[in-house]
Amino acid sequence: MPSISKRVSPLFLALVVVPTLLAALYFLLLASDVYVSEARFVVRSPSKAAVTSLGQVLSGTGLSGATEESNAVVEYLESRGALADANRDGLLTRAYTAGSIFLLDRFGGLLPGNRERFFDYYLGKVEVEPDTTTQVLHLSVSAFDPDQARAINERLLEQSEALVNRLSSRARADALEVAESDARAAQERARTAAVRLAAYRNRAGIIDPEKEAEARLQGIAKLDDELVSARTQLQQMEAFTPAAPQIPYLRTQIAGLEKEIARRRSGVAGGRNSLSAAGARYQLLQLDSELAAKSLAATLISLQDAHAEAARKRAYVERIAAPSLPDYPIRPRRLGGVLAVFVLGLLGWGILTILLAGIREHREG
Repeated sequence: MPSISKRVSPLFLALVVVPTLLAALYFLLLASDVYVSEARFVVRSPSKAAVTSLGQVLSGTGLSGATEESNAVVEYLESRGALADANRDGLLTRAYTAGSIFLLDRFGGLLPGNRERFFDYYLGKVEVEPDTTTQVLHLSVSAFDPDQARAINERLLEQSEALVNRLSSRARADALEVAESDARAAQERARTAAVRLAAYRNRAGIIDPEKEAEARLQGIAKLDDELVSARTQLQQMEAFTPAAPQIPYLRTQIAGLEKEIARRRSGVAGGRNSLSAAGARYQLLQLDSELAAKSLAATLISLQDAHAEAARKRAYVERIAAPSLPDYPIRPRRLGGVLAVFVLGLLGWGILTILLAGIREHREG
């Protein structure tokens, strides 16, 4: 009876038997169990329009998915910053370098560990899958202990919530800072214009030059009426009773009225200290004050709008499914791994056998 070594070719042993035995040894006896904790969450914001099926459901409460913040969360979870934040107390180091983990599975088992290798190892254990249809983020964390898998997932989720809160707060703070700065500047301009107008009124001793001029013109008009009446009376006496004793009195009265009218008219217009000159300066100051007041009213409205916009920009993480506690290791797929190595070995052995047979036929021919 021929021996097994003669019946089984060395090529078959090298490509099929030995890899399959090694795979069986690893998958069935040595490989450490891997537990996967999963969480699902969505970043919600009142300022975004609902464009998806889940967004339409969320829009019933005035909320929708915040795409920009979701993308930021994905980028953060796949960054070195997330690794450093999650490992601040050595949680990930303990989870992935424990001595109970098989040498080939744990970090630093064969090669000395460093930050870059640990980051690559971390990316292999943490998976973030955004659903573009529903905007739901799927976070999966693999570890060799179920409690540690859930703890890492929970910490990454908390860090994502903190990130969204920071981004939301910063956006609101920036918008409000600009609006509040404009409002403060407008208030200062309005205050300055009002002070200048009040100072001018105190200095000139006039509340409103226009009203003051109107009152003075009314007084001048009354004096004009008296002057016309006095002149008429004087003309009549000079024509009919030239020796009347009232004529000198009327002439003195007319001269006084003319002098008073001239004085009052010079106070209304014509001089540097006249009401017309004061009115021009007053109108400029009043115009500045009115423009400053209107600008202040506009900036206060803008500030109110900025507060409303800041409220709409508030984004936060809403958990759909909290990090799960796995009760069964889903990896490695032990029988599947052994079978895969066996099938691949057979394929490699068959292809190489055909190639070698072709080479031999070519040489013999």
